[in-house]
Amino acid sequence: MEIENYIQKVTLNAREASLNLAVVNSELKNSILNTMADRILSGSVHLKKANSEDLEAGRKAGLSSAMLDRLELTDDRIKEMAESVHDIANLKDPVGSVIDGWTLTNGLRLKRVRVPLGVVCIIYESRPNVTADAAALCIKSGNAVILRGGKEAFNSNMAIYQRLQAAFKNTELSPHCLQLIETTDRSAVPPLLTADDCVDVIIPRGGKSLIRHVVETATIPVIKHYDGICHTFVDQECEMNMALEICENAKCQRPGTCNAMETLLVHEKVANDFLPRIQKKLQARGVELRGCTKTRAILSDIKEAEEEDWKTEYLDMILSIRIVKGINEAIDHINTYGSGHSDAIVTDELASAERFQNAVDSATVYVNASTRFTDGGQFGLGAEIGISTNKLHARGPMALEELTTYKWLINGEGQTRQ
Repeated sequence: MEIENYIQKVTLNAREASLNLAVVNSELKNSILNTMADRILSGSVHLKKANSEDLEAGRKAGLSSAMLDRLELTDDRIKEMAESVHDIANLKDPVGSVIDGWTLTNGLRLKRVRVPLGVVCIIYESRPNVTADAAALCIKSGNAVILRGGKEAFNSNMAIYQRLQAAFKNTELSPHCLQLIETTDRSAVPPLLTADDCVDVIIPRGGKSLIRHVVETATIPVIKHYDGICHTFVDQECEMNMALEICENAKCQRPGTCNAMETLLVHEKVANDFLPRIQKKLQARGVELRGCTKTRAILSDIKEAEEEDWKTEYLDMILSIRIVKGINEAIDHINTYGSGHSDAIVTDELASAERFQNAVDSATVYVNASTRFTDGGQFGLGAEIGISTNKLHARGPMALEELTTYKWLINGEGQTRQ
């Protein structure tokens, strides 16, 4: 009961704070964000100390190398976190912008104007930088935010949160615009997921089991992606060296992320040439390869890929490979086994590029580029609140605009309906 009362207080405070935040000007929001960024940078030593406690506990708990990588705060990552908040402050404020408008024959003037969603709850695992990015994006877009981080990053999240909270001091905005659930008790989650009288949307970021639990339990709209089973298809007509570089980057640049390549599809007409070359590159980087029967006829020393491999998000240095007869089979494979996240084709054929982009049912579809670019910062959005594979409201990297809805504003001169 004590936890439920605590969550009720947090959500009510957030609702009240959101009403004031929704109408403040951009200058105040930007000033708070810039102060937050400065506080992150000046608190580097404090943040790394808290993070080292989480890393030590994570190693003892047997966290995977990918999870530990997501958890770690280095000097460069702290600097990037601060720069991201500064970047968000410099972005155009979406609140109040006019989407469209027109005048009816009866003289009524209609406008659709962007407004904040209200109260956003972020439930996330591992990555402490989400604390800063989510806070900054929500404040900039006029939303109060409730953060619930994972226990593996609790000390790091608390340290960042304390730095961010100081930015509200001596301003007209309530510190309740930004709140972090200050307990790792799992019993705090159910009342958050059902606080539909105060919370407008929930965005889970983490493993598939976490997201599935949120979706199945919440009485509040959820924006999510379950996993990132991302593909790269190497077509029969392509620049081979470019294909090699794209595939190496997509798999190896940071394998523990949701936009890393998990399955490589290769056109049968280039397989004999391409596969030994990509094997050499990837195995030199420590990647374990698993292949279909046709792939293993060329690369006899790799493991056999099983049905489950095509459905698996490894988040590790493992890659499944399948030879396909052509672009149609590649598209069918992606639409059957993919997660609707990020998929790419490497090709010199314009017709193949257009067919692939039109037919692949994913949030982001690339031609001749690595899937690793699916990221709010890389897309020029400043940062991201998450990546959505939903088809309603938001799809792909979500940033400021996706944290708004709209309302109709109608001005008249005494019109009445006949």
